[in-house]
Amino acid sequence: MNLKKLTRIIALFVMIALSSPSFAATNSTLRDSTADYVRAEQIMNRLTVIQSMDLSSLSPAERKDLRKELNGLNREARNSGNTGIYLSIGAIIVIILLLILLLK
Repeated sequence: MNLKKLTRIIALFVMIALSSPSFAATNSTLRDSTADYVRAEQIMNRLTVIQSMDLSSLSPAERKDLRKELNGLNREARNSGNTGIYLSIGAIIVIILLLILLLK
């Protein structure tokens, strides 16, 4: 074995060791997603009820409260829908190193 192959093997082991803790938290996100789904259904049901209401019979104070509730539901729905992929700086460095090693 020459030094170049040994360096690549060591770099590969280091990358695997750095990326393995990211798989530890996958079970908790599955449990959270079912709770988020139930809450999203509750929000949708409440929005359906609000849409079917006769708003002309409400007083201005009741309309203001209803508007505040809708804004709160909208904010909550927007915040709970964050299902993107987030990469840390370490993960980006590992990916770049892998690409450099594999494409040379």
